[in-house]
Amino acid sequence: MSQGFPPKYHMHPVPSDQELLVAVGSNMHWRALTPERVVESAIKTVADRGVSIRKVSTYYQTPCFPAGAGPDYVNAAFSVSWSGTAQELLSVLHEVEQEHQRMRTVRWGMRTLDLDLIAFGQQVSPSREVFDHWRRLDPAKQQVEAPDQLILPHPRLHERAFVLIPLNDIAPDWTHPVLGRTVRQMLDDLPQKMLDEVVPL
Repeated sequence: MSQGFPPKYHMHPVPSDQELLVAVGSNMHWRALTPERVVESAIKTVADRGVSIRKVSTYYQTPCFPAGAGPDYVNAAFSVSWSGTAQELLSVLHEVEQEHQRMRTVRWGMRTLDLDLIAFGQQVSPSREVFDHWRRLDPAKQQVEAPDQLILPHPRLHERAFVLIPLNDIAPDWTHPVLGRTVRQMLDDLPQKMLDEVVPL
């Protein structure tokens, strides 16, 4: 990785229960940018939209999910400071996706950019019942069904090494408001084979 990449941001620490966490990934070129540079561009564009970037993880190469759906991803995570609502922050993320020509046509398909609001402090929304529905959704249905509203925290973040490993770089002590486990503990729960697939760049 070239010097100064990924970008470094620093702000005063916040309590772990107030962490606002975003996952970012790309597995397609956009204009003249490689997926690594798309991720870098996305983070810069989020900052340009008035969102304060606090910390950025290492960038990682991870297999496309599900297997065979496309080229490997570049994944990262970053934390932000934001004075608005979770929905308003999500709207900014969607605007940045659109600016990078993200097309939402295939569930888990190839994409220039994916920005997911993973956690908004300890917020569980829109309700515990809705969260539990999506967390427990049958894996086969996960491939064809997607919620039409923001679910917080992300209902399957605890299952995904490509999310947890970058999160562990920036917010290892953030505690899942439903599962009661920190990022570090959720990472320890995953099988080693899954962890080995996520390789730092």
